[in-house]
Amino acid sequence: MTSTAPLYPHRHLLGIEGLSHLDIEALLERAETYVALSRQIEKKTATLRGRTQINLFFEPSTRTQMSFQSAMMRLGGKVIGFSDPGCSSVSKGETLRDTVKIVTGYSDILVIRNPIEGAAFAASLYSHVPVINAGDGGHLHPTQTLTDLMTITEYRGSLSGLKIGFCGDLLNGRTVHSLLR
Repeated sequence: MTSTAPLYPHRHLLGIEGLSHLDIEALLERAETYVALSRQIEKKTATLRGRTQINLFFEPSTRTQMSFQSAMMRLGGKVIGFSDPGCSSVSKGETLRDTVKIVTGYSDILVIRNPIEGAAFAASLYSHVPVINAGDGGHLHPTQTLTDLMTITEYRGSLSGLKIGFCGDLLNGRTVHSLLR
């Protein structure tokens, strides 16, 4: 178990609806700072030195999983976890509750991706560290939404007065469900 204080006092990111406009603006401003730091790849920062992120990816992911790993490592933190539940005690019948209770003892933050809608919320009920929803079924993907909002802000300068159209698989598109909120 790590001995450092929590990054934020137990605040989860399960969906967009829990964030105010001020919260989103503050997150986007902080993200801009981190983007500037990440563009200086040779100059890693120690912002998260001593912090550990647990990644529990219960379904295949390339971009989302690697973006979380890369971000944590570039900010000086460590990443552990699994990308294949078949290589964990889940394959022997361990419940999500038991997995979360055990692994959060080793971490400062938990990132979870699961094919079951609501799994991130369920994980937050058993976690004593912040939980980030990296996609749960066709339900939500708030971190992708924040990335989309950051891109829009970068190109448009503001999120005010926008009209956005959506196309594609709107029923199962978790990023669309988060962005609509």
